[in-house]
Amino acid sequence: MRVLKIALAAAIVSAIAPAAALAEVQARISKSSQTMDVYVNGELYYRWPVSTGRGRYATPSGTFRPQRLEKRWYSTKYRGAPMHNAVFYSGGYAIHATTEVGRLGSPASHGCIRLAPGHAAQFYSLVRQYGAGRTRISIRH
Repeated sequence: MRVLKIALAAAIVSAIAPAAALAEVQARISKSSQTMDVYVNGELYYRWPVSTGRGRYATPSGTFRPQRLEKRWYSTKYRGAPMHNAVFYSGGYAIHATTEVGRLGSPASHGCIRLAPGHAAQFYSLVRQYGAGRTRISIRH
């Protein structure tokens, strides 16, 4: 009986492992609705309010891969503004935490995508877990 349990456990692990190795994270940001949908392996995991760029600081549209991750980061361009749990995807643009959570749901940034601190931490962890090569960030109007 013990051998059967071990064989069954091994079969389950081998069936699950390939799926996890192929998992993909997708962040789909809508500038018109100011939301970010996060998918893992095609399944919607989260829908969060965001703030994208306002006025002349519009967030660029397109599809990107993360370029670097910074757990604790301070802007070198905007007087040391905190950008914690930052996932940089294009030059200085990043998805990161904000202290201005009351402005989420409307354009408010200088081009970055702002999230509530807990949501930014969750997204950062997903990208670290699955890897930049298996993460896609899509930004549309």
